[in-house]
This record gives sequence, structure tokens and C-alpha cells, in this order.
Amino acid sequence: MKLGFGLYKHMLNDEHYRFARQCGATHVVVHLVDYFNQGGSNSRTDQPLGDLHGWGHAGDPEELWSVAELANIRADLQRHGLEWAAVENFDPAHWHDILLDGPRRDQQIENVKTLLRRLGEVGVPVMGYNFSLAGVAGRIKGPFARGGAEAVGMSGPVDDPIPNGMVWNMIYDSEAPAGFLAPVTHEQLWDRFSRFLHDVLPTAEEAGVTLALHPDDPPLETVRGQPRLVWQPWFYQKMADLHPSPRNAMEFCVGTVAEMTEGNVEETLDLHSGEGRVAYVHLRNIRGKAPDYRETFIDEGDVDAGRILEILHCNGFEGVVIPDHAPAMSCDAPWHAGMAFAMGYMKAKIDALSAGG
Repeated sequence: MKLGFGLYKHMLNDEHYRFARQCGATHVVVHLVDYFNQGGSNSRTDQPLGDLHGWGHAGDPEELWSVAELANIRADLQRHGLEWAAVENFDPAHWHDILLDGPRRDQQIENVKTLLRRLGEVGVPVMGYNFSLAGVAGRIKGPFARGGAEAVGMSGPVDDPIPNGMVWNMIYDSEAPAGFLAPVTHEQLWDRFSRFLHDVLPTAEEAGVTLALHPDDPPLETVRGQPRLVWQPWFYQKMADLHPSPRNAMEFCVGTVAEMTEGNVEETLDLHSGEGRVAYVHLRNIRGKAPDYRETFIDEGDVDAGRILEILHCNGFEGVVIPDHAPAMSCDAPWHAGMAFAMGYMKAKIDALSAGG
């Protein structure tokens, strides 16, 4: 088991690489999508929240991540003693019609195949992704964690419709006609997902890149009037049953699974990590269930984070665990302090497990 750190696109620099290494990370999960691009409701000092207008604008549909760009990032990471564990999330500009089953679907399937080949060429082993129309929406901030530390939560469902030109909480077409995205059924969404796997998994296998699906955050049956894919634990098994390839894996988000109203996060993790289906892990703590929950410090809340790490260790998990979110602490560097606290907790637990403690 390896200790990793997640960095947003604007954090891909020497300062944040040094910070990750100082916290004990050996691996990094990289976000190449700029969730904050023209997003007036987002602060770059924390995770993106946005509002009903979304996080911001998607990237350039004509500019895929190049081999040179990827190779430069990997070289910078290695210069700081860090390994590149995964990329997290496709840019909606590159695959929105795969999600929407739109007219450019076939072209965008080729986009995804090209990206997977380029990741494989550079040696990035995992591509994490969300197969979601609404994406992460409806979250709020408040003094929810210990000592009044600012954290993220949710207070009730959000079913305001998605405007045309938006998917996965980002605007991919700012000139789309007025109106809203027509709702689809769960069956239609699963059909789109199944066809996606069928089309791209052979390329992922050839490239040596594992596709890792994130569960729906927040895990509700519908968000913004659209269905969700993995919103209860057993839908992960449905995903696995669609294709037996070992490249069809899970980005296991502990906080999201713990927010689900049914099932048990420890049992679900034990099952799928024991089967070797978990590519990498997001570890955070929460209190409550969707749509009413609060994120907490890693050592409080409803999740026994130490037990989560024990399960992974006992199942011989050799992948990366990262703290995806952390409360902001009351100091001059709130994000850094919150992340450093989470990393220190995780490193101590992992080191103890490795030593047989």
C-alpha cells in the first residue's frame, strides 16, 4: 500500500510537489481538468463547489493532452521523488457526447482511446473517471468539523435541471440554446456506460492503463433530475459484471460509499479489494448519509479510517491511498494544514501496518 496525494491542475508545480513529498507521499494523483476555469463560485484554495451554474468551463475540445505535456509532468514529479499514480477525470470537452449519447460520440470515443494510448506511452497506469451527467452538485460549506473547522457537506437533495451545454457540472458549450437537458432513465445511463466500456477497454488493455470508476458523489438515485450510476454499493458489482477485464476497476471513494444509505463501507471495500478490483482509494471521513452529511477530520466521523487501512493491508492491496478532501484549519494556510493532518494520520497508520503493528 502506497501513500499518495491528489493535486488539481493549478497545483502542478514545484511548491506543491515539495509539499506532497514533505507530507510523506510517494505517489501523486493528477487532475488535468481545470475545474476552476471561469468558475466564479470556486476558490482555488479548496476543492471546487460551484453552484447551479457549475464549476466552470471545460477545456479546448480540439486539444487533447499531448505526450509531451504528460512526459513533462512525469519528469517534474520524478525530479521530486514522486511517482505518477493516476490521472483523475476526463475533460467534458473531450467526451461530453459519450455521457450524453450525442452526435459526436464516435469521435469522442476515439478521443478517449487516444488519451489512453498517450497515458500508456508515458507510463501512467490508471485513469480515474466519473460516468455522470450531473457530476458533483449540491454541496455546501460550513464549520462542520472539530473545532469549527470549515468542511463540505450537503443539506437536502438538489433537483434543479441541468442547463443545455453543461454536463458533469461543467459548461462545455457556452452558446448552447436556452433550455434544459432532457432527463434519461437509469437503464439508458447504464446502456451508455456499458457501450463505453465495450468500446474503450480493448484499447486500455493494449495501453496497459486501468480504467477506475468513481462512485456517484453525492450518492443519490437522481441529482439535478438525472439518474446516477453507482449510488448504492452493489452497483459496483454490476459494473464489474459488465466486463471481466482487470482493466475495468474501481476508484474506491470511502467517503462517498459511507454516505450511501444502504450497505456497509467496510464490507464493500473488503469484498472488492479482496477481488483485486480496487485501483486506488480516496480516504476521507464523514458524518451522516446523503443527502444530509458533513465531512469531518479523518479521525472523527462515522468511518473507522484505521480499519479501512487494515482491510486494504490484509487484502494485500498494493495501490495508492490519497486524502481526497480535508477540512480547512484555522491558520494562514488552511488547505495545507488540513491536508498535512490527514496525511500524517494516514502515514502513521500505514507505517504501523507495514511494521506489523
